Amino acid sequence: MADSEKQRGSSEKRERILEGALRAFAKKGFYNTRVSEIASEAGVADGTIYLYFKNKDDLLISLFEDRMEWIIARLQTELDAVDGGVIERIKAFVHLHFRLAVEDRDLAEFITVELRQSSKFVKEYKNPKFADYLKILQSLIDQGQNEGIFRTDLDSRLVGRALFGALDEVLLQFTLSRSAPTDVRDEAEQISTMIIDGLIVREHPTMD
Repeated sequence: MADSEKQRGSSEKRERILEGALRAFAKKGFYNTRVSEIASEAGVADGTIYLYFKNKDDLLISLFEDRMEWIIARLQTELDAVDGGVIERIKAFVHLHFRLAVEDRDLAEFITVELRQSSKFVKEYKNPKFADYLKILQSLIDQGQNEGIFRTDLDSRLVGRALFGALDEVLLQFTLSRSAPTDVRDEAEQISTMIIDGLIVREHPTMD
């Protein structure tokens, strides 16, 4: 077998393990899931898991990095396709964030719930992919400030993190709720309006 075929087979098996882990974590949670259950979901032998990942925590972190890379790439593509300025791009950002709960409930639950179950992830992992995600939101705020649309007295890094916290909380509600909406456009519009109202420059600010 050629090296390229071996590499492709190895890559495909790794992806099967990641997919299996995502399904297993969604069913039983990170803490309660055994490596053997992940192997069963992936259709591989138990020992195969350890050929690709050191332990369950390493698998969780690898799954997060892989899925965040996909989310970031998709987000960049959708933002580049927006026909409008920074305000429309922020609306698109919020909409995509919420669509996770509709399009892939397992992934949404993994990001909002299961990651917090790993002490290694919470305490030790530097989380560069999350930082990349925040940079996209921060860059939108920077753009609005540079264009004179958003207030310049706000720290874009601080505001970006605070806004992500709000979006994450709403996504968590959607993920855990049995009556979560199947179309999140209205919710995304409401949250976007709240965010933009707080950022936008007022021509006639209210005086005390």
